[in-house]
Amino acid sequence: MGRYTGPTHKLCRREGVPLCGRDDCPVKTRMSAPGQHGAFRRRLSEYGLQLREKQKAKRIYGVRERQFRRYFKEALRSKERTGEILLQLLERRLDNVVYRAGFASTRPHARQMVAHGLVKLNGRHVTIPSLLVAVGDKITLAKKDAILYDEVICPSWVKVKKADKSAQIAALPTREEIGAEIDEKMVLEYYSR
Repeated sequence: MGRYTGPTHKLCRREGVPLCGRDDCPVKTRMSAPGQHGAFRRRLSEYGLQLREKQKAKRIYGVRERQFRRYFKEALRSKERTGEILLQLLERRLDNVVYRAGFASTRPHARQMVAHGLVKLNGRHVTIPSLLVAVGDKITLAKKDAILYDEVICPSWVKVKKADKSAQIAALPTREEIGAEIDEKMVLEYYSR
């Protein structure tokens, strides 16, 4: 499975929000889209707005199209609200939980930590960033000299113990706790056309 390895600030400027999670993001200074004709932004159609919202969700969580569509189909099968379940599935990915717990500074950093085997899930080394965590799972760092990032705001559904550098999933995330600036209704409209 591939991943995007190009310039991340280009994606931030395209979507108009700081996807990279860094303070020196050019979205705060340059609001135009990337490219030669980025300054001439046209009004988007309804389909264009839906597409931009879907792309923003994919790029925030670092997921490719096939995997995102699989999450959408899984959310569609549930009897709950589809949009909320979709965001919940994306939040429950192991790389995102490592980021939310403050073990990594950005989501790509968390993905790399998991892929390199620096994270244990329930006492076992895992190298799959897309692994979905469940309530009660315990995430620990393999190296005890790892750094905890305090600038990452930890949600209430992840309980972090800074003494032994571990995190436990206390509950499933709710829509209010996710906090991502994603309009899930637009994503649902995109896939239901």
